[in-house]
Amino acid sequence: MTSKSHNLPSENSSLAGWTLEQIAQGKLWVKAWKEAGEAMERLRRRELRQLDVERTIALLCGPADYRVPPRAPKPTSGLIEQQRWFMKAARRD
Repeated sequence: MTSKSHNLPSENSSLAGWTLEQIAQGKLWVKAWKEAGEAMERLRRRELRQLDVERTIALLCGPADYRVPPRAPKPTSGLIEQQRWFMKAARRD
């Protein structure tokens, strides 16, 4: 924490031994990393927008044919099974 009268660190601060020049350099360092963080976030977002999802999945999981089991879609969506469970539950009431 800095004292308000001189803009110098208080005695309790870990910056108490820093010179005014070191404090100024520290502020520049913080500003530079803040700007770098913002630029990196813009880059990350741009890269995510340009991402080829199918290629990425292939890189992560290896090549896969989603037309054959076990990755192929099931013949039903599960709604028939769900309705059977609902009917079974309704009979208990």
